[in-house]
Amino acid sequence: MAYFALIPAAGGGTRMGGMIPKQYLSLAGVPMIRHALTTLCAVPAIERVFVVLSPDDTEWNRYDWSDLPKVTALFCGARTRAQSVTNGLYAVVNRVETTDWMLVHDAARACLTSAQVERLIDEVGDDDVGGLLAVPVADTLKRATTDGRIQTTVSREGLWQAQTPQMFRYGPLLGALQLTSRVTDEAGAMEAIGHSPKLVVGDASNLKITWPSDLQLAENILKGRTP
Repeated sequence: MAYFALIPAAGGGTRMGGMIPKQYLSLAGVPMIRHALTTLCAVPAIERVFVVLSPDDTEWNRYDWSDLPKVTALFCGARTRAQSVTNGLYAVVNRVETTDWMLVHDAARACLTSAQVERLIDEVGDDDVGGLLAVPVADTLKRATTDGRIQTTVSREGLWQAQTPQMFRYGPLLGALQLTSRVTDEAGAMEAIGHSPKLVVGDASNLKITWPSDLQLAENILKGRTP
């Protein structure tokens, strides 16, 4: 079995309020998406990294990606993450075997490390289903009413916050997404067809950049790793 990675990056990231798609916003001097691409390309087990872009993406070709020879751009993205991943999987059908592993990662998780990816591969590579990076929920959770008041406190026991990469075999993942297109992550698609993906302990630093304030936090994390 071989290992591949896929990054859905066809969205606009409207919550960031920028003029360009979120994945191209500058982070530590380079487009945000470059950080995840560089990390995934540095993992020896990963043969190729596919990036699913919008068909009308005008930003990708403004940058030089030649130092990342594992990367292949696929201009077949869609409105939702699930459909972008599905389209990307269809686009590589002749390059990937049914039993090969596909690691799907968020472009906005720029602080991913090679060690985290390798831990996921080590712990899931022999699993029958697949799995994902995740962290146990540490904060107290509140369920709100429609008018913004606390309805109840939710027990955090047994709750985990899903991260990416999420790693599943190509054939089963594509089949699951074909049947459950409304899920918000790949693990959800696998759960919907009766599987129980494995949780692999990740790290809180693997945050998803969603709001403008997250950019500074991510930059601080990345700078803190610089020798």
